[in-house]
Amino acid sequence: REEYVDLYVDYMFNKSVQKPFEDFMQGFLRGCPARNWKIFFPEELQVLFQGHTTFDWHLLEKNVIYIQYKQLDQTIRNFWTVFHKLPEEKKKMFLAFLSGSDQISGYGLECFRFSIADPQVENPDESSPYASTCNLILFLPR
Repeated sequence: REEYVDLYVDYMFNKSVQKPFEDFMQGFLRGCPARNWKIFFPEELQVLFQGHTTFDWHLLEKNVIYIQYKQLDQTIRNFWTVFHKLPEEKKKMFLAFLSGSDQISGYGLECFRFSIADPQVENPDESSPYASTCNLILFLPR
C-alpha cells in the first residue's frame, strides 16, 4: 500500500505535469535566461515579478508631492487621517485607483512618488476625487 501511495504521489506531482512544466520552463528561459535570474534569491525574484505586496503606508505619505496644496492644509490632513484608518485591503484598493495596480514595483515605496493636486473646481462639494493613473496624480477637491 505504501509503495502504491508513493507511486501515485510521484505521478500526480511530477510525471503528470512534466511536459507542461518543461514547456513553461523553456519559454521562461527564452524570455529570462538563467544567467540573469540565478543571481537572485527566490524571495527577490518574487518581488521582481510580482512587486511588493506589503507596504509602509507612512513612507507613502512622506513621498507625496503636493500641487496647489501644502502638507498642513486641512484637506490633506483629513485625507491622511482617513487613509491611515482604512483596513489594508482598502489601502490597496486606493493604490489600484491611483496607479492601476495594487502592488508597487520591485523598487518599493522608497521610489514610488505620486502627487495630490487641487483640481480647482468651482464647487468642490459637488466634485469627487479622481486620478490620472499615467501621471500618478490624485485630484482631491477641497
